[in-house]
Amino acid sequence: MDLPIGQYYLDDNASFFINLTCCGFDHSSGARQRGCVCVVFLKDAYFCSPYILIQIPATPASHFHLAGDYILGGLFSLHAEAVGRPHLSQAQVPVCKKYNLKVVSYSYLQAMRFAVEEINKASALLPGLRLGYEMVDVCYLTNTIHPILYFLSNNRSLLGIETNYTQYRPRVIAIIGPDSSQAAVTAAYLLSQFLIPQITYSATTESLSDPKVFPAAFRTIPSAEQQIAVMLRLLQHFKWNWFIVLASDDDYGQQNLQLLRAQATRSCIAFQETIPVQGKDSYDSSNSTQEWISSLVAKIHRSTAKVVIVLSLELPLPTFFGEVIRQKMTDVVWIAAEAWSIDPSTHGIANLSSVGTIFGVAVQDVPIPGMDNFRIRGPSPPGEGGKGQAASGVTTCNQECDDCLAEARSYDQSLRGTGDRINFNVYSAVYVVAHALHQLLRCSATRCDRREVYPWELLKEMGKVNFTLLKTVINFDQKGDPPNGFEVIQWQWNIPGKPFKKIASYNSLQGRLDINEKIITWHTANNTAPQSICSEQCEAGHKKKLIGMLTCCFECVQCEAGTFLNSSNSFTCQECPLDMWSEPGQEECFTKQVLYIHWGDAISFVLLFLSTLGLLATLWILALFTRHSATPVVKSAGGRLCFLMIASLAAGFCSVFFFMGRPTELSCFCRQTVFSLCFTTCIACITVRSFQIICVFKMAAKLPRAYDAWRKYDGQRVFVAIVLVIKVFMVALNIYFHKPVPFRARLSNDPAILILMCNQNYRTAMVFNNVFDMILCFLCFCFAYMGKALPKNYNEAKYITLCMTGYFGSWVALFLVMSIFEGIAVVVFESATVLSNLFSICVGYFGPKCYILYFHPERNTAAFFQDAIQSYTMRQE
Repeated sequence: MDLPIGQYYLDDNASFFINLTCCGFDHSSGARQRGCVCVVFLKDAYFCSPYILIQIPATPASHFHLAGDYILGGLFSLHAEAVGRPHLSQAQVPVCKKYNLKVVSYSYLQAMRFAVEEINKASALLPGLRLGYEMVDVCYLTNTIHPILYFLSNNRSLLGIETNYTQYRPRVIAIIGPDSSQAAVTAAYLLSQFLIPQITYSATTESLSDPKVFPAAFRTIPSAEQQIAVMLRLLQHFKWNWFIVLASDDDYGQQNLQLLRAQATRSCIAFQETIPVQGKDSYDSSNSTQEWISSLVAKIHRSTAKVVIVLSLELPLPTFFGEVIRQKMTDVVWIAAEAWSIDPSTHGIANLSSVGTIFGVAVQDVPIPGMDNFRIRGPSPPGEGGKGQAASGVTTCNQECDDCLAEARSYDQSLRGTGDRINFNVYSAVYVVAHALHQLLRCSATRCDRREVYPWELLKEMGKVNFTLLKTVINFDQKGDPPNGFEVIQWQWNIPGKPFKKIASYNSLQGRLDINEKIITWHTANNTAPQSICSEQCEAGHKKKLIGMLTCCFECVQCEAGTFLNSSNSFTCQECPLDMWSEPGQEECFTKQVLYIHWGDAISFVLLFLSTLGLLATLWILALFTRHSATPVVKSAGGRLCFLMIASLAAGFCSVFFFMGRPTELSCFCRQTVFSLCFTTCIACITVRSFQIICVFKMAAKLPRAYDAWRKYDGQRVFVAIVLVIKVFMVALNIYFHKPVPFRARLSNDPAILILMCNQNYRTAMVFNNVFDMILCFLCFCFAYMGKALPKNYNEAKYITLCMTGYFGSWVALFLVMSIFEGIAVVVFESATVLSNLFSICVGYFGPKCYILYFHPERNTAAFFQDAIQSYTMRQE
């Protein structure tokens, strides 16, 4: 068998059995895969000589290799396809070039090459040293493990099983990439065991932010949590609280979906669905993936939500948007995740501009001078310092891309318009390694300490880097995350070479999204931001009544009278405070009108006039009785007790003043005590006077001893004193149990009005205060009835009966008014009842006596009274 062309040496004195092994080698045709290792095992048939390794050189001009003193590993998805299982059916490395080309990933690869060559040409970093690189195509998730093992192995492609790798030196000192979150996590699990620094440039997964799990993981792109925060700020700015979420069925989509649901606590998700990434019918045994996408797009079309967040990689989007275009959906705002927000292939889908408005969350654009021209430049010729040779003389699979350069040149305008976003992440990642290596090797301005570097040494320095690159600060926090953030872009098709324009920037420290609305172009007819809400906002004073479980779907219900809608809780109408009120459908309460008898009211003038009139009449009676205090009429009226009654009447008339004005604790106390004590005093005096007259004419002869004792111990004064003591005790109890404190009572017929009362339980307090007076009045009435036949001069029965009848009638009327009316009417009628009772005593009891004293003084003689007594005695005999 002929050997492939190569350089090797054989011993002419020995015969050999030759065996060829080469990845992708076709023995029949002699064809081989470029960039693969071909091993020739030459076994000495006689002396069992050792195996001989023969290298078939890789293509001299390659983008994947650069020899240097320290080698960086690079992992890029130059090709990608929906993840399936066919590549797992055979024990061989998958061939990435069979998948679809990702031109943006080629741009990322070129950014790494550009950064390494720029550092090597300059003298500021690593003077006297050269960085090299080894880059492999991981084709999304299909080829992740193989290149990681290749990087972990040494220059002889050996990876021993050791218990301590401190002195182990792998093929590379640090790895840039890979791009997808799932692949980055897979790589991090392996690399963390060897403490090989890993800097991913586009994996946003939160998993990499845990230094306890991945101590060697860094990234130059913000985390997914910040991406979700930007999306929610965008929704909040345009008041879109009703939206649809589509997530791919891979780790990227599902992790971002979980973050979105965790942070979107005040927003409503109309529904969430999954975009299939895998090329298998895993959703419905009877439907294909295309049918699933068709039904998904139809569901979006029927929804009232007009904003769709797409948390997906770019892989399934051509099929999805193709169906969107086919169903002529044109009125939707699409919010793209970072993974596809600047993808030129998706942007180039035919008629995509008709689907509505597309926003995207993208990393900040930091222009890299010279990068655009470098991207479309071919590989370095083999004569330039051996730049095309493999770093270690050994190559691996998937280090070729025949169409990359041509495709990059065809997308040159779009890539230039996209800006250096992820490119800068890759570019800065290389500079992070260079700065860390510069510190580790104690480099000066002219030289570095050239020595063997272990990855764990470099790892310590990478966590400390802090430098400025192209006016951008580069460092890492404790989680290995960068300080830079995201921005929002809008897709456009009207300007050639400008596929994306920046419309907003996000300040991660302040959590603020600054949006330039003037430059936004909407798909609506009037070029205004569309609405995406489940229910229209309620009018003022209307609460939200949920429909189902979503806080964004509701019906509006007017708040009832006496309640208001607090801005902090739009789902509950809160009751107004006691002293405030609101009409139906109000957002705030107004202070209730507080009613009481003002001094300037007309009824106040009437009551005050009557009270003053009664007081003047009382004073006139006092003057008249004082002048005739020794006459029979005054003595028959009670003698000295008359003056106690007159004083009580005067105080009673003055108590009416306490019913006027704003009630205070003092005025309420006087209302509840003064009149009650005064009226009880008068009734007690009248009662004892009636009883004494009966004793003189009817009981003196029958019970002489009792009559003598009554006279001896001044029974009438003792009786009045006992009655007053009992009354004072009852008033004290009433005050204790029913404290006379101003109280605001609601009116049942007009809740907007408060009545300022003197007692919360004024009805009970009033009954308790008057029950004893009613007993006295009843006794007085009985005694008056018993003395109806007494001499005319002593016969006061009809006057006393009139007084007592007026008393009972007034209180019956008062309780009737209290049962029908409330508020000021009760207070007015109560004060009128007080005046009525006082006037009834003043007129009914003292009136006849004043009439005799003033108009018939001839009847106010002892002889006249003696004649009346003799006439009564003769009639009785």
